Amino acid sequence: MEEYEPPLSQVFRNLSQRKTQIEEEPTDVFGLQCCQLPLVDLGRLSSGHPVWRKECEKEIIEAAKEWGFFQVVNHGICKEMLVNLQQEQVKLFRQPFHQKANQNPSNSPSGFYRWGNLAATSRAQFSWSEAFHIPVSSVSDFRTLNHLSSTVEEYTEVVSKLTTKIAEILADNMGICSYKTFLEDKVVPSSCYLRMNRYPPCPKSYSKACGLVSHTDTSYLTVLHQDKIGGLQLMKDGAWICVNPNPDALVVNIGDLFEAWSNGLYKSVRHRVVANGEFERFSVAYFSCPTRDTVVSSCSQPSIYRDFSFEEFKQQIQLDVKSTGNKIGLPRFLR
Repeated sequence: MEEYEPPLSQVFRNLSQRKTQIEEEPTDVFGLQCCQLPLVDLGRLSSGHPVWRKECEKEIIEAAKEWGFFQVVNHGICKEMLVNLQQEQVKLFRQPFHQKANQNPSNSPSGFYRWGNLAATSRAQFSWSEAFHIPVSSVSDFRTLNHLSSTVEEYTEVVSKLTTKIAEILADNMGICSYKTFLEDKVVPSSCYLRMNRYPPCPKSYSKACGLVSHTDTSYLTVLHQDKIGGLQLMKDGAWICVNPNPDALVVNIGDLFEAWSNGLYKSVRHRVVANGEFERFSVAYFSCPTRDTVVSSCSQPSIYRDFSFEEFKQQIQLDVKSTGNKIGLPRFLR
């Protein structure tokens, strides 16, 4: 085992030896139907052609309502930047495990570096992965790899503008709501996050392992850049389906906060990542989130969810994960 690997096998074996194994979802993650997510060409938004722009906006809105997931091309992020981002990400994860674990600032008690899920009580709750979860405003705290900081700063600046553009389109469609009025001053670098993920090869004997367990995103919007290995799956019409990776596209998905704000118009969909027995997988997710004091309120009545602050939402998630090993999320805030 390479010195940079976290002790995933050890924890997974310990969980396997527990007398009670509660499998919360089907663990047969292979042989599922594969799909191409709706693909939206964002180049039409700046084409100067009103009809093309309207068509593009309509496709974004329909995908957010029907799928909760879609892909975008001509998104304004050049291929060279994405290649550089992944190259620097690989260097970061190739650091010795003890060095990665210690790369946490004093003002961040939960730390940047995370692996597995130490709150897991069964194999079904354990994620075969490691990640750096970084507030956008703290990218400069990465002193070990200075080039990574500049690369990530450049990427987050561009992807932040992309999420704002998409959020404005979705918010305007909600009628009485406006992104600029309700959220523009609430979604700031200190509240948004970049999560760099690595999924190590998982021994095939550990057939019950998931790269990232089933969840919804605690965000307004998430933008994902992934490599060509694949493994992303989402829940559609009550069944898991595989998402074919598209190296030219970014994946956009609706988060919990946008579902609550839109009063269920847009869907925050459960998704997971399958562990791969042969290849490692890399991805980078950008989470558009508000400040913790932001109150999330449904844009129309009667509302599905009661009003809640982002701080309250985060605290409830932490309590649920600590007590059950799972995130429950929005169902906790139903009226």
